[in-house]
Amino acid sequence: MPLWSTGFIFTKFGLPYAEPMSFLSVRFALVVPLMIGVALAMRAAWPTRAEAGHSMVVGILLHGLYLGGAFIAMAERVPVGVVALIVCLQPVLTATAVGAALGERVRPVQWLGLLLGLVGVAMVLWRKMGLDGGLEAEGSLTGYAFSGLALLGITASTIYQKRYCADVHPASGGVYQYIAAAAVIVPAAALTESWRVDFGAPEFLFALFWLTVVLSVVTVWLLMVLIRRGAASRVASLFYLVPPVTALFAWMLFGETLGPLALAGMAVAVLGVALVNR
Repeated sequence: MPLWSTGFIFTKFGLPYAEPMSFLSVRFALVVPLMIGVALAMRAAWPTRAEAGHSMVVGILLHGLYLGGAFIAMAERVPVGVVALIVCLQPVLTATAVGAALGERVRPVQWLGLLLGLVGVAMVLWRKMGLDGGLEAEGSLTGYAFSGLALLGITASTIYQKRYCADVHPASGGVYQYIAAAAVIVPAAALTESWRVDFGAPEFLFALFWLTVVLSVVTVWLLMVLIRRGAASRVASLFYLVPPVTALFAWMLFGETLGPLALAGMAVAVLGVALVNR
């Protein structure tokens, strides 16, 4: 999960040099041939027509809605640590839905952990959104709305992946995922942006490399393996570890700060992880 946290950090590094949807479009253009090469090198079994269709749905939800929402949220100046924290409400929604969708049972102590995670997130947002009547809100309402869209995307993709793509190889399935995501993101960039991308900026090129190779291939592959091998609600609960790590990186690199209440909220959320994974 610390590796997953770097996705938020390197997105923040790259966004000054590219519009969010254009950034993602370039990323997907590089990822698709890379994933094809990985699938061929691993001699992965290719999905059936039905499995390919399900993989494309996962791609739209995970790489389209989740990544698109997160990129736009950060472009709208929502603090990196806050975007990570909102997205990591995923276990709450996942645990609510798994009973009906997957037949998984969530025990009372896990519900307590999920509740603590929700309380921890609220403690952080209370100040960052200006709800305390003090400092001006950081980021726009649009940004927070897209953070919520990212949350819905990654939650739905976790449940859908577990139910319909459990037997699909992460590499070959990933090819269809990224093709489907590109089919959504590229038109969105064409309709709403001017394709501003500064390929001459070393910071952008390094961020693009990290997000393309490490995040799009290595980390997402690890996530898919975790979902295939474990209960969806327990896999999702690991995401509570992402906000504190992301917040630490954001403080060191961008000067983003958290007050005492927000730090306490982070601690409460981490406690929720321990309870969910008991």
